Amino acid sequence: MSATPNRKRGRILAVVAGLTTIGALAAAMPAGAAEDRGHGHGHGYGKGRTVDVQLLSFNDLHGNLQPPSGSSGRVTHTNEDGTTKTIDAGGVEYLATHLREARKGNKYSITAAAGDMVGASPLMSGLFHDEPTIEALNKLDLDVTSVGNHEFDEGYKELKRLQYGGCHATEGCYEKNAKGKPKYFWGADFPYLAANVTKEKSGRPILDPYFVWEKNGVKIGFIGVTLEGTPGIVSAEGIKGLKFSDEVETINKYTRILERQGVKSIVALLHEGGAPASSSYNYNCDSPGPGNGISGPIVDIAKNVSPQVDAMITGHTHQAYACTIPDPSGNPRMVTSAASFGRLYTDTTLTYDRRTRDIVRTTVASANHVVTRDVAKAEDMTQLIDRWNALAAPIANRSVGYISGDIDNPADSVEKPLGNLITDAQLENMAPADKGGAQIALMNPGGIRAPFVFKASGSEGDGVVTYGEAFTVQPFTNMMTAVDLTGAQLITALQQQVSGSNQAAPKILQVSRGFTYTLDMTKTGADRIVVDSVKLNGEAIDPAKTYRVAMNEFLSGGGDGFAVLKEHKNKLVGGSDLDALIAYFAAHSSASAPIAAPATGRITVIK
Repeated sequence: MSATPNRKRGRILAVVAGLTTIGALAAAMPAGAAEDRGHGHGHGYGKGRTVDVQLLSFNDLHGNLQPPSGSSGRVTHTNEDGTTKTIDAGGVEYLATHLREARKGNKYSITAAAGDMVGASPLMSGLFHDEPTIEALNKLDLDVTSVGNHEFDEGYKELKRLQYGGCHATEGCYEKNAKGKPKYFWGADFPYLAANVTKEKSGRPILDPYFVWEKNGVKIGFIGVTLEGTPGIVSAEGIKGLKFSDEVETINKYTRILERQGVKSIVALLHEGGAPASSSYNYNCDSPGPGNGISGPIVDIAKNVSPQVDAMITGHTHQAYACTIPDPSGNPRMVTSAASFGRLYTDTTLTYDRRTRDIVRTTVASANHVVTRDVAKAEDMTQLIDRWNALAAPIANRSVGYISGDIDNPADSVEKPLGNLITDAQLENMAPADKGGAQIALMNPGGIRAPFVFKASGSEGDGVVTYGEAFTVQPFTNMMTAVDLTGAQLITALQQQVSGSNQAAPKILQVSRGFTYTLDMTKTGADRIVVDSVKLNGEAIDPAKTYRVAMNEFLSGGGDGFAVLKEHKNKLVGGSDLDALIAYFAAHSSASAPIAAPATGRITVIK
C-alpha cells in the first residue's frame, strides 16, 4: 500500500502506509485550513460522540463524459400513484454540479466509486485510451474506486498507466503544452483498489487492496474488489499472469487487517451487483422486508461478507438500488448501486461513533439521486469536453452512413434490432470465401454499448451516422473471426446462453439473418432451447455437420460463459467488428436510401 496517487492537490486523505496523513497535512496548512477543506453532515459540526459522514458514490461510468443518448441516457421514476415517467439523465458537466451541490454544508464528505470508470467508452474518451475520463474524475474529486472488469480491457499495464501516469506506450502524448512540447499525462489523483487481483507468481495485489480516509480522527477504510468471474468477460491476453480471487474471502481478509490497524469503520467497493425487481431508480427493494426485492450474485456475497463491513457500494449490473441485505449476523446492511453512465449518484449517511470508532449501523441511510440536466453545467467540465472533442473531431465527425429512424438496443428485449443489424454486418463481412466463408454470425449482447439515435446531438443532421456514433455502439474494436463449429456445438452454445454461469442472468446471443430458433422461458436451464427449432435458412441444424460461424475474438475465446465456442477449429482472423459495421453502412445506406431498423423474429420466445 505504499503507492500514492499523483497530485492529490491537498485533499484530506490518508493512504494506509502513512505516506500522506492528516497530521502532516494539517501541520503544513495555515490555521483552520484543514477544517475548511473537510465536509460534514448534520450534527457532524459539533464535538459530540457521533458525527455524520456523507458518502457519495457512483459506478459504471464507462467514460460517458457527454450526456448518453437514447435509453442509455434516461432513468425511470415511479410516482406515488404507481405510474412511471422517464427522466433524461447523465453527463459529467451535470454530475459535477450535482456532486458539488450535494457536498455543500457537509463537513465530512467522501466520494467513492465501484469500478468500470473506463472501458467500452464513447469515442471522445476511448480514442485517447480514457485519459479524458481520468482527468474528469480528478476534477470530480473522486477519493477512491475499486477496479471493475472493464479496467482490464486494455490489459494490466495500461491500467497501471492510468493509475500512475505516463503517455501511451505506442501513441505517446496526445496534447501539447504552452511551449508546444508533449503534455505529460499524470494519471489518477485517486487510488484504484484491486484487493482480489494478484500476480500468480508472487500472490501480491497488482494495486493497493485498501485505502483509509481520515479527517479529525474520523477513519473509514475502503476495500476494493472486482468480480471473481472477470477472466470470463475480458480478453485473456490482457490479464495473463493474474489471478482473480473470491470476493467474500478477500473482503473478509482485509477487513481483519484493517481492524488490526485500528480501523473499525469499513466500506466495501465491489464491482459485482444484483437485479432489483423494478427498473425504477426509486424502487423500494426492502419491501416487504430487507433485501426481498433484489436478486443476483450480490445477495449471497452480502450475506457472507463480515458483519464488520458497514456498507457495500456495488456495480457491474448497471442497476439502481439501495437495499438493506442481512449480514451473517442477521443485521441489515446497506448495499447500493447507482445504475450506470453517470445517470445517478448515491448519497449515503454514515454515522461515526468517536468512542467505538465504528459506524452506527442502525442509522445508515441511503438514496439514489438523478443527475438531471436542468442544472447549470460545470464550466471546468465543459472546457475539458471541448478540449478533447477538438482533438477527436477530425475522426469523430466523419459521416459513415444513414438511418431512417432509431435502431435500438433495449435491455429488456431478447432479440434487439441493433443486434440484428450488427450480426448482419458481420456475416456479410466474413461471408466471402477468401474472408472466412461464414454462414452464421453471433454477437454477445454486452458488446453492444449504445443505440443509434436518429435525432442525435451534434451538427451533422438527423439520420446521419458518424464514426464517433458507430464507435460508441461498438467501442471494443474486437477483431472478427470465422471458425468451424459442428451443429452440436452450435446448439450447445445456444444452451449455454441460459445455463451454467448464465442461468441466473441469461446472455442471449444476437444472431444473423436466416438463423432462427425458439426459446422456451417456461422451462429451466438448457431445456429452454427447443433443439428441433434451431434452423439455418429454414433447414434444421445437423448436429454432425460443420458450419462456418463469424464472431468476435472475445466470443471465440469462450468469453461470457460460452466455453464451447473456444473448441472451434480452422480460425481465420479478419478486420475489426467496427470496420465490419462501417462497411455495411457504406454498402447499404445513403442520404436518399437510409437503413431502417431490421425486423425482429429470428428468436421466438415462449413465455
